Amino acid sequence: MPRAKKDPSKFVFQLKITLRGSKPPIWRRVLVTENTTFAELHDIIQIAMGWTDSHLHAFEVDGEPIGIPDPEEGFEVLDSSKLKLRQFVGEKSKFSYLYDFGDSWDHIIVVEKVLPVEPGKQYPVCLTGKRACPPEDCGGIWGYGDLLEILANPRHPEHKSMKTWVGGKFDPEHFDLNEVNQVLNS
Repeated sequence: MPRAKKDPSKFVFQLKITLRGSKPPIWRRVLVTENTTFAELHDIIQIAMGWTDSHLHAFEVDGEPIGIPDPEEGFEVLDSSKLKLRQFVGEKSKFSYLYDFGDSWDHIIVVEKVLPVEPGKQYPVCLTGKRACPPEDCGGIWGYGDLLEILANPRHPEHKSMKTWVGGKFDPEHFDLNEVNQVLNS
């Protein structure tokens, strides 16, 4: 993830990112600087959640779509690379992040706290999280539920093919905080 040379931020936002409709909830808690752009936040979410950045995305803040402008497609959004979080959100703000317009992985993001920057601390950082990110292209939250049922039932006719499709083993409870932070800080 490309880093700015010097970030003059005085504050960080503690964000809780939850995959809407996941039961039990799949979520991450991250700290990002106030000067983080929405484009950078997209990259942070991709890493923290475990997505592969293979699909389109968009944020929505107070009814304003924020993403990658594409005039040819008529998809009018505010340019995520030019907009900083501090311009749109503050403590207790809620906004959404939609990843993969086909599978519709909808995330709700809550600004839980606004904190002072800690000198010497590197941002962004993932503080904690729960559960594995669903595999890409499994059909959204409903398809993910079906996938988990199939993987849990060795007698299901699709068990073998789905197990192969997920790479042999998939643990829906797995979340590796150290791995996420290594990638965020590389």
